[in-house]
Amino acid sequence: MRRIISLLMENEAGALARVVGLFAQRNYNIETLTVAPTEDETLSRLTLTTSASDTQVEQITKQLNKLIEVITLVDLTDGEHIERELMLIKLQANGAQRAEMKRTTDIFRAQIIDVTQTTYLVQLTGSSEKLDAFLRAIPRDSVIEMARSGVSGLARNGTK
Repeated sequence: MRRIISLLMENEAGALARVVGLFAQRNYNIETLTVAPTEDETLSRLTLTTSASDTQVEQITKQLNKLIEVITLVDLTDGEHIERELMLIKLQANGAQRAEMKRTTDIFRAQIIDVTQTTYLVQLTGSSEKLDAFLRAIPRDSVIEMARSGVSGLARNGTK
């Protein structure tokens, strides 16, 4: 099952390596990883997604909570939350294909942020499912290059 785990941790050298090391030691894969400073420059928010059973997530959670750098840990998949991911994608867009690409980006409320004679550079923000649906909606051979940010998320309630 896909799990989204959000950590508030001290913003210091080596903290990220210790978190990632816990996953590596237990042979669990991190599918996406996003980390950046918060409104408090001494803290960082780390959001990761992984596929794990309830037992595995419980083990990971207990081990992560033992790390001195971890302030709070929330499994966002357990409650109401908002998640977003950013995708930049360069698409081949020639002739009649240009109009179809434009229509598809409009349907998904994506933004064309750069245009050349043969390409569109598209920015799309939303849930991972929305980004995946966009990729299914466009011809696979039109994708030249793509970068995804990974999931960022916050709980909807008052939990920090």
